[in-house]
Formats: sequence, structure tokens, C-alpha cells
Amino acid sequence: MPLHSIGSGTISFGLVSIPVKMYSAATSAGVSFNQLHAKCGGRIRQQLICPTCNEVVERSALTKGYEFAKDQYVQFTEDELKTLEGEASKMIDIAEFVPLAQVDPIYFEKTYYLGPDKGGEKAYRLLSDAMQKSERVALAKFVMRGKENLVLIRSAQDGLMLHTMYFADEIRDFGEVGKGEDAKVKPGELDLAERLVGELSSDSFRPEQYADEYRGRVLEVVESKVEGREVTSLAPQAQRTQVIDLMEALKQSLGKRGSSAGAGPKAGAEKTALEKKPAARARAKEEPVARAKKVQGGKR
Repeated sequence: MPLHSIGSGTISFGLVSIPVKMYSAATSAGVSFNQLHAKCGGRIRQQLICPTCNEVVERSALTKGYEFAKDQYVQFTEDELKTLEGEASKMIDIAEFVPLAQVDPIYFEKTYYLGPDKGGEKAYRLLSDAMQKSERVALAKFVMRGKENLVLIRSAQDGLMLHTMYFADEIRDFGEVGKGEDAKVKPGELDLAERLVGELSSDSFRPEQYADEYRGRVLEVVESKVEGREVTSLAPQAQRTQVIDLMEALKQSLGKRGSSAGAGPKAGAEKTALEKKPAARARAKEEPVARAKKVQGGKR
């Protein structure tokens, strides 16, 4: 299914303006459930109840409030909030260009693809190529749905991507988290840990080799239940052996890696099969849902 634009904007740097269209770069594929009444299977509907008045409240009777102290609120009308929103503008005004390596990934929130809008093809291509050659990314502010956002634009896959970002005061202080400062690491342990990192290292990131196995198991059970088949057991969970001695744990880990590497052609064939499995799962992940809809349609 082709991507559909969710909005448009104009990138501005210097005196150059580039009209662009925005597209969602990713979508969540998690499994979601509804709350049902176990007695009859009916879907539960939630009601809004005021504990002070002890009555059900309709949405039309709601207003928004900001809690400035415990159980104390200042109220806002929708009109008041609209006057405080950022000025409706499609301008993405670039403030500066910085090296991507200087931007901590903790600031990234959501990703969008940017494509050139009508008449902006040449300027779009120029900015993308210039950013790629200079190895720089752009920082800008952009108002989306009334909220001002810090955004980062980068050249990737021969085009431009836009990342919405957290502001600095939205990032929590990692310094408040203990990091094992008092632990004493022995030189031998560090050497073994470095060897294990090396054994598990790859030269590239291959996201296609990872799949949501939990979602696959849930959808398989959904298919079985819809078709009336009894679910006898679920896949057993692998149990990890608890090893108290850190040095021994590192040695055992390296030993397992060595035996796997020395298994010969059979190990290579098994690895190839495992690498293909996520792709097969990806192709089949929609089948249980489609079959469920087909069965439900037949029952009606």
C-alpha cells in the first residue's frame, strides 16, 4: 500500500524555501486486546464518573484543569488553550547545522519521511546532497497540531527524514541512577567481556533478522480459538542457568560461542534458516487476523 501524506510544510534555510510533504515512517504492530465481561463476552464500556457529585458525566460537560497543588486545579476553556498554542505555520525554519554524532539518540521521539512537494524537487535534492556531503544534520522548530516541536532533519536513503525531538528539560537526569560505581572489575574479567563482545559483533545492523515472536504466538492462538481448535499448550520458555561467578559465566559464554562456530556446514545451514524465519513470520503475521475475519463473517 502506497504511503499517504499526513501533512505539508516548507523547509527554509537562508533565502531558500523547499515545499515538502510529510509521511509517517513507522507504525506500531503490537497486539491489542479489548476488555470483555467474562460472563457473557460483551465488550465493556467505560463511564466518566465525578466522585464529588457521585454522578456520570457526559464529555460535553468536561473542562481541562492543571493541578498546581495537591487536588487544586486551575481551569481552562478550549478557547483559552487555543490562544496559547503556537502560531499556525507550515514553516520549518532551520536554525543551525550540526554533526549527527553530536546528537544523543535519547532526544529522538518520532520519525517522518519528507518528500518534495510540487515545485520543490530541485531545492529538495540540493539540500539532501549538501547535507550528505557535509555530514551535517539540521535543527529547527516546527509547529504541529498547535504544539511547538524541536525537530532534526537529516539526509538518509537519498532523501530527507524529519525526527521530532524532546526538549532538553524533558530529558531526565541519568546522574540520579546508580551505575555500579563501587563495583571492582578485574582485568581478566574485562578481557573476557571484550572477547565476548567481539564474538557477538556484526559489521552491520540487520533489523529484518529480528521479529516479534510474542505477537506471532498470540496470533497463532487467536487463529486456533476462532477456528474452534483446543489450545493445549503454549511454547515453553527457555530457562537460563543462574551462574553466580562472573568470570565463570564469561568463560561459559565464550565456550558456547566457540562450539557453535565449530559446528561446520550444518551450523551455517541452521543460521541461514533462522535468518529466513523472521521474514516468513513477517509474511504470515497477517494470516491469523485475515482468517479470523473470514470465520467471523461466515458465522454471521
